[in-house]
Amino acid sequence: MTHKHRLLVHTSRQSIRWGDMDALGHVNNTVYFRYMEQARIEWLSLLFPDRNAFGPTGPVIVNASCTFLEPLVYPADIEVRMYLGDPGRSSIGSSYEIVASGRTFAEGAAKMVWIDLATGRSAPLPDVVVAPVRAAAVAGGG
Repeated sequence: MTHKHRLLVHTSRQSIRWGDMDALGHVNNTVYFRYMEQARIEWLSLLFPDRNAFGPTGPVIVNASCTFLEPLVYPADIEVRMYLGDPGRSSIGSSYEIVASGRTFAEGAAKMVWIDLATGRSAPLPDVVVAPVRAAAVAGGG
């Protein structure tokens, strides 16, 4: 995922569970998406702490990807670093690094689109999502 700007917005600390592993003795590929999802949900919960998170609008994921660099194995504690890229009108890209013991084990991405939950149509990104990214772009000479 290439962005003109990329802003670290959240770091999630998670523990690998025994049940995350598969028959090959490493974390199953699908679980990496769960780790990224957990980081994203934690970030959203910080933005919308009333838990009625979004009101009439909210995010959906329109695509997600992961590049597996090294296998993760139990036991381990990981950090999932979540970044946001340049915002559009109703969408924003997020990227992720899954790190343990100072090494990057995977890199991922997910495009979030804000929608009107009643109609399913796209809606403008909330200011609370885009303001930090725009502020960082201006500070960086954007």
